[in-house]
Amino acid sequence: MYKVMGTDGKEYGPVSAEVLRQWIAERRANGQTRVQAEGSTEWKTLSELSEFSAAFTSVSGAASPPPLSAAPATMPQGKTSRMAVASLVLGILGFCGITAIIGVILGIAAQVKISKSGGRLKGSGLAIAGIVVSGIMLIMSLPIMAALLLPALAKAKNRAQNVNCANNARQVALAVRLYADENDGKCPPAINWCDAIVNNLPGPGTLRCPQRRGEQSGFAFNAKLAGKILSSIPPDTVLIFESDAGWNATGGADAVVSRPPHGGRYVFGFADGSVRQVGEGELPHLRWEP
Repeated sequence: MYKVMGTDGKEYGPVSAEVLRQWIAERRANGQTRVQAEGSTEWKTLSELSEFSAAFTSVSGAASPPPLSAAPATMPQGKTSRMAVASLVLGILGFCGITAIIGVILGIAAQVKISKSGGRLKGSGLAIAGIVVSGIMLIMSLPIMAALLLPALAKAKNRAQNVNCANNARQVALAVRLYADENDGKCPPAINWCDAIVNNLPGPGTLRCPQRRGEQSGFAFNAKLAGKILSSIPPDTVLIFESDAGWNATGGADAVVSRPPHGGRYVFGFADGSVRQVGEGELPHLRWEP
């Protein structure tokens, strides 16, 4: 593609090489006509460009080009960028947020393409309007998006913490069983059960509930199992349970944490090593006696 300098001192185009050859044949351009190739900043005469030498060979005595006072009828007309139009439309529809984000992206991309098109694309105003409208809609929709997303994120976080608490309880129950294996099958003493099993845990932090990190230990030991032979205890007997009584806490149903930390449910570990979440309605039916 080339820009053409008319005899009136105005620039025309861009036009293709084929159009320039046609103008040479029609004697609308000659060897002194100045052109600028796309991507170049230098103006050259047509006679300096080898790609047009054949066109001059077939034309003798080409007349001086008439003033290009208006764009020729064959000159390509700029098309409106579809991305610019889409950006504005999506911006107008962008109250929900998602389309506004896409509108901003399309508007910026359209503006870049229009700037680099050399006049083949138009719609810069539409692209700018699309960016502005989409941006405004995006800002307006942020509170709505936050209201929709925050509860979902909080729910996902709570679910993850529930899983982590259950995993910790499983590790604590396993540590109690390992202690029994190392001590003639007996459960740890009630007075210092945390101290007794801590070496069998991945770390002291395993005794914490992720939702109650301020407590040194989030679990208590069923006091009625202290010193008992683990293999003689019914498998569905409570072994450990969530409590806010702290390190080395023991007890029974009265020592269970006062508020269920997992959406109305508690994490319990049982004598057979299993762990499950228990609802408030199930608490009176749990087995505490060995």
